[in-house]
Amino acid sequence: MAANDRRVRAGVVGAGHMGQYHMLVYAELWDVELAGVVDVDRERAGTVAAHYDTRAFGDHRELIGRVDVASVAVPTEQHFPVASELLEAGIHVLVEKPITPTLEEARALYAIARRTGAVLHVGHVERFNGAVQELTKIVERPILVESRRLGPFVPRVQKDTVIMDLMIHDLDIVLSLVDSPPRRLAAMGATVQSSVTDVASVQIGFESGTIAVLTASRATEEKIRTLAVTQADAYVVLDYAEQDIRIHRRAAQEYTLNRESIRYRRASFVEHVQVHRDNPLKLEILHLLRAVRRARSGERAALAETEDLRSLAMALEIERMIREGRSETAYGDALPWSAPSA
Repeated sequence: MAANDRRVRAGVVGAGHMGQYHMLVYAELWDVELAGVVDVDRERAGTVAAHYDTRAFGDHRELIGRVDVASVAVPTEQHFPVASELLEAGIHVLVEKPITPTLEEARALYAIARRTGAVLHVGHVERFNGAVQELTKIVERPILVESRRLGPFVPRVQKDTVIMDLMIHDLDIVLSLVDSPPRRLAAMGATVQSSVTDVASVQIGFESGTIAVLTASRATEEKIRTLAVTQADAYVVLDYAEQDIRIHRRAAQEYTLNRESIRYRRASFVEHVQVHRDNPLKLEILHLLRAVRRARSGERAALAETEDLRSLAMALEIERMIREGRSETAYGDALPWSAPSA
């Protein structure tokens, strides 16, 4: 069997909520061997590993030599030390978002990946949502973009702000949809359930004139995941959870004037876009595995460094603004994520 055709050996670091989603996907793929599960809680690692008929480890370094690729789903402050050691060992890495707590650590991870030739992928899973992929074909010169990512409080993520926990998904999508540099950023936030920001509202003004309004909350009992785009010819509404897109287009306008009144009638029609629905995490991992196989053939990995750094940089700036009570930031030509990588 050719080296490029053999099964990929995968490991998961972190046997918690997100880590178990990764394990489930790897275990379902016929050409992947789930070779190990790591957690500092050895009992939990053992329980989960037994369920998937794989080995349990208490330290991520025990995966070296045993796996080709690893998903890192540990607390954010551990992303850099874990991912950097795996990358240094030549292991391809999918690290859950946010990639790291600082821009400097994120740049350092990419520098290691470039030097070692390892694939580094950040878990921006909404990029692989079928509705988002269709949306990129529809949006042209948006006037207004509105995102709402709301839901109830979940204690397991209380160390991360709602910006890093939820809003970073929408920042990533909005910044990719609007083909123009941001020029103004306004932000407000509040703590509700935890010691950090649980509710945030953000406005981004782009050089093109596009305005984006993003709202994130983990103090809302109903779970809402929507993105709406207003452009000259349509109003497009995307539901992330349903993987659904509806396009509202203007069909006709009619004015009627008589002595008694002025009447105005506007008709519109709604297109329901056909979306290929699949598990976005599965599609994301398949994307990673294709890159891993190309790397086996000697092809250099194409890294989404610019996209990943700009989402992180803006999320960090929003956190700083709320923390320091600054309501607005203006960007010049030198954007934070444009600095040369280390």
